[in-house]
Amino acid sequence: MKVLIVEDEALLAEEIAVSLGGRQFQCDWASSAAEALNKTDLGHYEFILLDIGLPDKDGFYLLKEIRKDHPETAIIILTARGRVEDRIKGLDMGADDYLSKPFSLLELQSRIMAITRRKYNLNDTLTAVGAFELDIRNRLIRYEDQEVDLSKKEFDLFSYLVLHKNRPLSRLQLSEHLWGDFSDEGNDSNYIDVHIKNIRKKLGAYAPVDWLETIRGIGYKIKME
Repeated sequence: MKVLIVEDEALLAEEIAVSLGGRQFQCDWASSAAEALNKTDLGHYEFILLDIGLPDKDGFYLLKEIRKDHPETAIIILTARGRVEDRIKGLDMGADDYLSKPFSLLELQSRIMAITRRKYNLNDTLTAVGAFELDIRNRLIRYEDQEVDLSKKEFDLFSYLVLHKNRPLSRLQLSEHLWGDFSDEGNDSNYIDVHIKNIRKKLGAYAPVDWLETIRGIGYKIKME
């Protein structure tokens, strides 16, 4: 999943990115409110980790602006402001969670996974896709008791389509999810098409994958009940 870290402390932003990168999150970084608004205008993020104390604008202002155009994006406030009044204000303005600094990176990971389960209606991060089982927590795809061997990018692409089931996703959206700020290096539709072809081939060796649809002129969709 794609995460935007809005944080003016470069070292902390890097630590968060490294921590979440280990859980296969694709992280972008914005060090100011202006940069954050520009990035949210250009790309879609599943999560925004928002520092309230930004150098150019108050983070609550940024929260309000982001919520106008991105109501589905999960926002976690990360801040040194630990007062009850600030926590209430952030949550009332639309934040999904609030974590005071200093915080545990492992706790941040767990909070993100908890929101993910609620947001996508997952049962303990396991979900059935046709004859397969997707285990998001452990990054596995199984057919019966056998583990299907997908590459990192193939798994990221597949799980992203599953989380957005029944929604056509464009090749550009998929490219931004896989490469984030570096999507220009990978947004050639051929890259996405090659990964989809490999996923179909690997999963198809076990069972039919007729639930993975090509949307002509757009991209792909996973059809699930």
